[in-house]
Amino acid sequence: MPSYRITVPLGRLAPGVDPAVVLPAVADRVSQTATVEATDVSVVRSTARITVRFGADDDATAETIARSALARSLELAAVAGSATLTRRVRSVWEPVCAL
Repeated sequence: MPSYRITVPLGRLAPGVDPAVVLPAVADRVSQTATVEATDVSVVRSTARITVRFGADDDATAETIARSALARSLELAAVAGSATLTRRVRSVWEPVCAL
């Protein structure tokens, strides 16, 4: 089963949202339909970025899962750039689509 990852750059949090709940909430959304393999929070160019890696059967399924996760992200925070979906091919993450 291929590995995919959704990467979402986050901006301002919605009022009352604790920063510590954003990544678990997005990962929980992914876990409702896929196996979450890894999660990560990083800061790139002063912007928080969350990444959720998961398994899916094909690109179309992965995109559906990623769009659901992105919707959850948007409930909690403003997206501060382009969210992306990538697929692992050997040792390289190849773009699938922008979300």
